[in-house]
Amino acid sequence: MNETFEFDDMRQQMQTLKQKLQQQEIVNDRMIRHSMKKTVGSINRRYLVVMIICVLMIPYSYWAFVQLNGFSLAFWIFTCAVMLVCLGGTLYNKLKLNESNMMTRNLLDVRRSVASAKKFDVNWLFLAVPMILVFLGWFMYEAYQMAGGSLGNGLLWGGCIGAVIGAIFGFSLHYRTQTQYQEIIDQIEDLTGEE
Repeated sequence: MNETFEFDDMRQQMQTLKQKLQQQEIVNDRMIRHSMKKTVGSINRRYLVVMIICVLMIPYSYWAFVQLNGFSLAFWIFTCAVMLVCLGGTLYNKLKLNESNMMTRNLLDVRRSVASAKKFDVNWLFLAVPMILVFLGWFMYEAYQMAGGSLGNGLLWGGCIGAVIGAIFGFSLHYRTQTQYQEIIDQIEDLTGEE
């Protein structure tokens, strides 16, 4: 009789422990989803700013390069193509991070989406860096031609300084985005025990 009582007591304690663990899992899931929403929101806002800049650069580059400085129309068309490719790539990756889907989907599916977006962001550099280098080379050539073959052109040196500042800003933005992607992946792996 005493054994039955102890067995029932142990079963009750196990049931209580299971309920507590389930409640803890629910709390952990909510906390991770809240943290994910905040981080994904930050990445998406960054992507939105990049997309707006890409769209605004099309008319601005015509005014700044063609009308103001007399650069070739071909350079402006190439600049527009670069901006449209950047816009498309950024939009593609932003769509992978649809916040409303991430908050309701299975965490393993969310992890796959985030890992895919992270990988695309890394692979994007293999297209973006050469594209930017061609743009900068062409820009330097156009500025050099406008100065009549002189290296004392302020536009040429302004472009060099702008390129260095842009590279520092771009790579720091890329690193921050990669870090945030990894934070989301790590949080999901901690909760689900998947790797």
